[in-house]
Amino acid sequence: MLVYVVIAIIAYLLGSISFSVIISKKMAGFDVREKGSGNAGTTNVLRTVGKKASILTLICDILKGVIAVLVAYIVGLIIKEGIDKALLIQIAGIAVILGHTFPIFFGFKGGKGIATALGVLMITNWNIGLICLVFALVLMILTKIVSLGSVAAGILFPVLIIFMPHTAYLVDGSYIIYSILLAVLVVFNHRANVKRLLEGKENKLDFKKIK
Repeated sequence: MLVYVVIAIIAYLLGSISFSVIISKKMAGFDVREKGSGNAGTTNVLRTVGKKASILTLICDILKGVIAVLVAYIVGLIIKEGIDKALLIQIAGIAVILGHTFPIFFGFKGGKGIATALGVLMITNWNIGLICLVFALVLMILTKIVSLGSVAAGILFPVLIIFMPHTAYLVDGSYIIYSILLAVLVVFNHRANVKRLLEGKENKLDFKKIK
């Protein structure tokens, strides 16, 4: 039981490193949460700081998810006995996203966790992750609405796990529940965006105006 708690704490603390805040302060001299949408995420960095900063933020946030899962995987290999390795990875995946969303180092005001969730998904089920990524990108390009692609991809994840289990790894009852939890977390983090989408008021991203 202790190892699950330790992994959850490590993953949460890793997720709590808000690279968007660090990078925006370093490259632009302000906290990204004080500009634009107020969200500590890649899209707001793109809008308020620029492409280079957003790409760097995206890479770092994805790596948080990847590293958290790898740590859980390695610990599972080392301990071996009495450990549910799949559950350990799932705990790490959820905890690192929660850390990104509610970072203890930055006043519990973080991002929406999409990039970090992508890192988790790509390292655990790269094929399912790739489908979700392409699906999200296509929607974003067609609609210019980043939140629509993010929410839709989050919902697509458990759907693919349920109806295409042969294409995924580690799939069992607990993983299906895990995928649903991640989808719920994504939708919850985008609740304000979902409301604006339903009202037809969601902001669009004009790529031509991004510096």
